[in-house]
Amino acid sequence: MFGAARHSRRGRGTALVMGGVLFAGAAACGGGDGGDGGGDDKKPHGGPKAPASAAGPRALTEAQLTAAAFTDGETVGKYTASEFTLGAPHSDDYTADPAVCQPLVSLAADVTDHDMRSEVNRRVDVAGEMLGLSVVVQLRSYGGGDAARVMKALDKAGRKCADGFTEVRSVAKGKYLKVEPVRAPEFGAGADEVRAYHFTILDVKGKLRLHDYLTVVRSGSTTLSFRADLLGTKDIGGVPESVTDAQWEKFRSVVAPG
Repeated sequence: MFGAARHSRRGRGTALVMGGVLFAGAAACGGGDGGDGGGDDKKPHGGPKAPASAAGPRALTEAQLTAAAFTDGETVGKYTASEFTLGAPHSDDYTADPAVCQPLVSLAADVTDHDMRSEVNRRVDVAGEMLGLSVVVQLRSYGGGDAARVMKALDKAGRKCADGFTEVRSVAKGKYLKVEPVRAPEFGAGADEVRAYHFTILDVKGKLRLHDYLTVVRSGSTTLSFRADLLGTKDIGGVPESVTDAQWEKFRSVVAPG
């Protein structure tokens, strides 16, 4: 996904943490149509959900998503997966100004109007490394074809918000200076479309430029989102492909065992 560092990093107490930020961006790769579809520019913010329809693939259940997600303590190379204490990152509550940029900040049910049916959230980082790279992995299942609409909204946000926007947090505001499309990972069979972005973000003191990355892949009714950040000014170059590859392989083994 800033003033108070995003994800689990909030409240770690260092000056840099207070300047930390989330990633999101604007890159399209795969099946996006590049049109202006997806997302009203008006912030939904808890508005009524779109009615479910028979259109689109069947939404996966929370049990299915849980089986497809990293387990608590699972290792991925040098990284270890864990569950969020409250079930999801604090930054899921953040919103965007203008509202069209919302998909780059958070796609949580409380701040969007897509027909999300279930979700599972995991954090992947190096155990015991407070200031190292952290990846938030979020699996979300949608009804009524809304997973495809999420990807259209991401594409629109990436184009409309390329020159920056404001992230509205609970106690502060964060400034995204730039949103750039980047090369998306090759997920292979089962991946309907992918978006990948690089964000340049100004810390709360207005001095440091931080780098975050977002990759989102859709498979049928489900999106897998990977948000990577580092509490520092180093450009990490993208979401680690060891993490995206391992999560995608596990997801496919559950939804399309072969």
